[in-house]
Parts: sequence; structure tokens; C-alpha cells
Amino acid sequence: MTEETAGAQPILRPALKVVDATLRDGGLVNDFRFSDDFVRALYAADLAAGVDYMEVGYKADRDIFDEIKFGKWKFCRDEDVAAVLGGRTSRMKLACMADVGRCNFRRDICAKGNSPIDMYRIATYADTIPEAIGMLEYCDKLGYETTVNIMAISRESVETVQRTLDMLGGSPAKAIYLVDSYGALYPDGVRALAETYLAAGQKYQKEIGIHAHNNQNLAFANTITCCGAGVNYLDATVSGMGRGAGNCALELLLGYLKGRFDLSPVLAFLEAGHMQRLKEAGAMWGYDLAYLVTGLYNRHPSAAIGYYKDARMDISAFLKEVSSS
Repeated sequence: MTEETAGAQPILRPALKVVDATLRDGGLVNDFRFSDDFVRALYAADLAAGVDYMEVGYKADRDIFDEIKFGKWKFCRDEDVAAVLGGRTSRMKLACMADVGRCNFRRDICAKGNSPIDMYRIATYADTIPEAIGMLEYCDKLGYETTVNIMAISRESVETVQRTLDMLGGSPAKAIYLVDSYGALYPDGVRALAETYLAAGQKYQKEIGIHAHNNQNLAFANTITCCGAGVNYLDATVSGMGRGAGNCALELLLGYLKGRFDLSPVLAFLEAGHMQRLKEAGAMWGYDLAYLVTGLYNRHPSAAIGYYKDARMDISAFLKEVSSS
């Protein structure tokens, strides 16, 4: 192997988009209690690094979720987002996620001209696609870019995956995301799924995205595997912050794509101690044995979260519980 080929870089397609989901997926770890200074510093780092979209949180229904129990990034009121990040003239766009059944979108999402949000990402399971399409159409008519995340896809049959992609083909979604919610997929499996998604994307003129979880320490590997296959929308979070085992680390992804993005601002953000202070305040995420177990058996990470909440130390017993359930 020559020196020239040893460090071969990925093809940096113009269509590649990096989405920083730290405030949204990471918010599941600390109840979305990010300070305004943290959000502004993250925004500045993402902007300087060349990140394309910064996801600022959820548009959650205030009738379902108690505002006292969560920080404002759980609800992303337009006035709150504008107060922290208003007056933007940058090329980086802001995104927000809305879950099917957990967002009063007709009440809480206003016309794009009156909002700092540029894109809504609709999160759905395979059995709620009709509702997701309704939300996509609503947001599209209001002037927003839209994408759709099909969650827990590792639990669905090949037939269901194909049927779901065909249903979304006629929607206004700009991109359809492959979401490894349980961190259960391996690079060969995620590539095969990505090829199915990409075939649908070509048929229906949609971009494809990847949102990976790190239960088996494969979030970065699975993300760049999808990137190599032709997936253009790549999710990541700073330090991999996210529910349970977390996500693909933004610093890893930007380093991999260093011919287009600048890693230095994100490293400076980390050097300033922003993520360390979150951990010192009690936020916990990242690869660990109980998350490995749920990933191995394609299970929701809630069992592993409960394992750590109960301060259990019997990982062998936990393995037997999960493997037999």
C-alpha cells in the first residue's frame, strides 16, 4: 500500500450535508436544559466548521410534556429560538424535529416567514407513515424544507421497508432517513439497507440520510459506510451526545470529511469544556456494556437506561434477561 492510497479521502460530493443533532438527540440526556451560552457557542462552532444544518431540538406538544420538567429546547418556541439565535445572516440553516403524535403541529408551527426555523424533520415509525405524510405536507405548504426519519428500521421486514419508502415517495420530503434507533446494524447490513433507500431515492427524486446510534461502537463506521454508498444527509452530535449510547461523533465525521469541513472550531468548542461541564452536571451517554447488550439483540435502549438508573452491576444477568425477552 503506497503512502498516497493509505490515507485516501472520501469523495466530497457537493450534495453532502452534515446535520448537527446535539441539541435534539443530546437533549434527551439532560432534559434539554442547555444554557443560552452553550447554544450560541455551539452555533458559532458549527458555523465556522461548515456544518450545513443545526438541529435545535423538538417541537413537542405542551399539552403532553410538562414545560416545568424540560428546558426550552424541548419545545422550540419560535420566540425562544429567535431570542438566542436571532438576526442570523449565515448560510447554516436551523432544523427542528417533530414526532408523529407528540406535536400539535397545526397549533405550534407557523408560516416559515415568521419563524427562524428552516427545516422540519418528521420522526415516525413505519406504522404511522400516513400521519407523517400529513405533517410533511403541512410544513411544506408553510414554506419549510422537510425530511422524514423512519425510526427503528432494524426491526422491520424487507417488505415493510419497501412499502414505507414507496409511501413516502410521493411526499414533499426532501430526504428520507435510515435510522438505526437501537444501534443494532453492522456496516454490511446498513449498506444493504442504504442501497434499498438509495434506489427509492433515485426513483422518487429524494435524498437519503443516515442517523446512527452507537450501542456497538459502530455509529461512525455505519455513517461513513452509508456516505460511501451515496447517502448525502449525515447526522452527528458533538462527543456523540445522545440518548443511551449516543450517536456518531461530529468531530469524527468532520475529521473524515476534512477536505470540505473545518474540524478546528468543534475541537475548540470541546477544549473550552462545554461538553465536560454537562457531564459534571450529571449528563450521561456513550458506549457501555448494557447498551451493547440491547444493540446486540435489537432492543430499545430503555432497558439499558433502566439498568444504569438502578445502579445495577450484574451485566451477565442483564444479558440473560434481554436475550430471553
